[in-house]
Amino acid sequence: MMMPRARGYRWLLVLLLAVSLPAASADLGELLGELDTRNFRTKAEVAERIADSGHSRALPVLQALGEGTLYFHRPEDRAVIRHGEGQVADAVTGEPVMVTGELDKVVVNILMRRQIAKATARLSLAAEVPEVRLEAVRDLFGELDQATEAVVRERLPAEEDPQVRAALQTALALADLESGDTAERLTAVERLRGQLFDSARNALREASADESLAPAVREAAGRAYEATVTRVRIYGLLEQMFYGLSLGSVLLLAAVGLAITFGVMGVINMAHGELIMLGAYTTYVMQQVLPGQVGIALVLSLPAAFLVAGAFGIAIERGVIRHLYGRPLETLLATFGISLILQQLVRTVFSPLNRSVSAPEWLSGSIVINPVFSLTINRLVIITFALAVFVTLVLVLKRTTLGLKVRAVTQNRGMARAVGVRSDWVDALTFGLGAGVAGIAGVALSQLTNVGPNMGQAYIIDSFLVVVFGGAGNLLGTLVGAFSLGVLNKFLEPVTGAVLAKILVLVFIILFIQKRPKGLFPQRGRAAEA
Repeated sequence: MMMPRARGYRWLLVLLLAVSLPAASADLGELLGELDTRNFRTKAEVAERIADSGHSRALPVLQALGEGTLYFHRPEDRAVIRHGEGQVADAVTGEPVMVTGELDKVVVNILMRRQIAKATARLSLAAEVPEVRLEAVRDLFGELDQATEAVVRERLPAEEDPQVRAALQTALALADLESGDTAERLTAVERLRGQLFDSARNALREASADESLAPAVREAAGRAYEATVTRVRIYGLLEQMFYGLSLGSVLLLAAVGLAITFGVMGVINMAHGELIMLGAYTTYVMQQVLPGQVGIALVLSLPAAFLVAGAFGIAIERGVIRHLYGRPLETLLATFGISLILQQLVRTVFSPLNRSVSAPEWLSGSIVINPVFSLTINRLVIITFALAVFVTLVLVLKRTTLGLKVRAVTQNRGMARAVGVRSDWVDALTFGLGAGVAGIAGVALSQLTNVGPNMGQAYIIDSFLVVVFGGAGNLLGTLVGAFSLGVLNKFLEPVTGAVLAKILVLVFIILFIQKRPKGLFPQRGRAAEA
């Protein structure tokens, strides 16, 4: 017997809500009508009443009013919001509408904009998305009045997101530091110590130099400011480290294929950069074949680029390089000529102009750790992808039949032939493997730079430096060398500049090779003797 009554109550609640919604819309429409005046004081009072109305459209209406996109459509006598050229929505319902004729803009002054900013921040504090609440609190830094401060204090105990909670505490501490007594200001200084928001640091710096404050407050603010700056510098070093690892992952992707062809086979392949370019152009072609499917095209580009670049690599080895083993100078000149041929081939097929490759949405954005430190998603993906390619390549060389044959031919070609290993086909497949990995590197690099005929030249020198520095033929050395040079370069750039940093890294490698000609991790055993 209780269930029907419960259902009846629910239906009654739905009916009451349905009846109340039009009334609320009508109330908002009436308030918007009162904005049709030249009296800014009246407009300010109406804006405050809109903020207190509790209507679901109050926030977007106030945002439009503050941004200057709220208009009156005279023929229909209703308020509309202009989102762009030709895009107009009803201010009350938010639904797109078609309007004809001129629109009259609702004009606000500077004082009203400040008032509207506070009102929108108060409304945004109740938003479901933490990022919206965080931005709303940051808009209130240094702008708290009694009403807004009460809202912030009421919101603080219920806030669960740690970043938003820290921002709320910072907003209250800034208010106490500005208008509190000495004890409250000292407490506020301790709360602001270590806070990474710009407003907190600026407030501490200004308080440390404000002669009107008590000496104890100034000294405490100075100490808190120095501690906060030190913390910011630490996160700055972490950010440089992250950028260095990101650059190192790019170098690893560009060099790991060369580590096979040059390190394992001893072939100086000057066309390695062009094999990277072929992988990048494969990504461009896949996006043209699958328009509107950027993510799927990028994923499919990985095996496609491996096959395309690998096929070119096998053709280069079978057609040219197999006749030049043991003659490094002729190999260098021949592969340099092949690189010029590949560049001209791309210019003929795709034109000399650079091509832009789109990035999927899941590669955009960043992970915000705190106000001064964030990790961009595309860099995180590149680092993870580079490590995944490296681990896969190591497993192929260590755990597969092809890897066993490659190591056998590298260590003792004659003995490998004696036990039935076809060394010529192993050479071709090894070169194709290195070329295929270069193609995969091109897919990743297409997300970081424009795709063009000359893009491979930007990575060929760095690839050789990484392989020589890490130790020719040693994949672990390539890994360590790539990340070491990437981090070193990023730490030098803020001090010396990008160009001088590259020069210093080159000088460092030259001096290092003078002391350790075989690199960080030289080969051992028969491979080293060969």
